[in-house]
Order: sequence, then structure tokens, then C-alpha cells
Amino acid sequence: MTGKDTGLETLLVWQKATDFAFIICKEVISSFPKEEKWAMISQLRRAAQSIPANIAEGYGRFYYQEGIRFCYFARGSLEETLSHLTLANKLGYLKNDHYNELSKNIEELRKMINGYIGFLKRSKRGANEPGSRKNIREESAQYQLNEELPNS
Repeated sequence: MTGKDTGLETLLVWQKATDFAFIICKEVISSFPKEEKWAMISQLRRAAQSIPANIAEGYGRFYYQEGIRFCYFARGSLEETLSHLTLANKLGYLKNDHYNELSKNIEELRKMINGYIGFLKRSKRGANEPGSRKNIREESAQYQLNEELPNS
């Protein structure tokens, strides 16, 4: 903490996500076998680190809909982390007690992220900023599934 009274460092959900990523990187990954270094370890590290990173990026975007979008990414990374931890537990890389403790942390983080999303939706931070009322929509492309491709 930097001693600031405002800013990202004061956001509890970001603090908890950063602490969780630290636990994954320092305590969990070190128990995995070396042959997982470029496979599961790499994926797990990126997923866990992505949780606080996406919360931070959404926080920095100011406009609430972008903040919500990045919280959805953070929540997706949280679920990806759970998936890797579940497989690690099944493979015997992670003991049941440690897995259960991490699962409780994930459940708490999930609730906090969902709560933060709810807060952002209610607060509508940045809703009156110039350009905020513009909606960007892309028309969905029409695809022919049974169409033959031209000869090349």
C-alpha cells in the first residue's frame, strides 16, 4: 500500500485478487512437477495474474460499462484458475486440503467481483462523460454453412 486514501490500492476486490495471485505464484506453482513448467504452470500463472490486472484495467477506464467488461474478464480468469487448480488436484499436484482452501478463496473472490460489478452498474460512473451515450454495434455477418468454396 502506498498510503493513498483513494485509487486502485484502496479497492478491496483488487487487493484480494492480488493476494490470491501472489499465493498461486509463490505457494501453489512451486509444488507442481517441473514437466508442467511450460504447460499448466504457465497457464495457471497467467490466469491468476490476469484477475487483478483486469480489475485494474477496468478501474482505470473510468466509464462504468468498460469497468464492468473488464470485471467479466477478471471473473473469467478466476474460473480458468479454478479449472487449472481442479485438474492439478486430480493429478495429485495439489493436496485436497490446499485445494479446498483455494476453492474457498475463489468463492470469496467470485462474490467480491460480482458485488463490484453490481456497484459499477448502480453507480454508472462516467455515464455523463462526452461520448458515453454512443453505442457501438456491429451487425452480425450472415454465414452460409453449406456454401461451396470457390476453387483457388
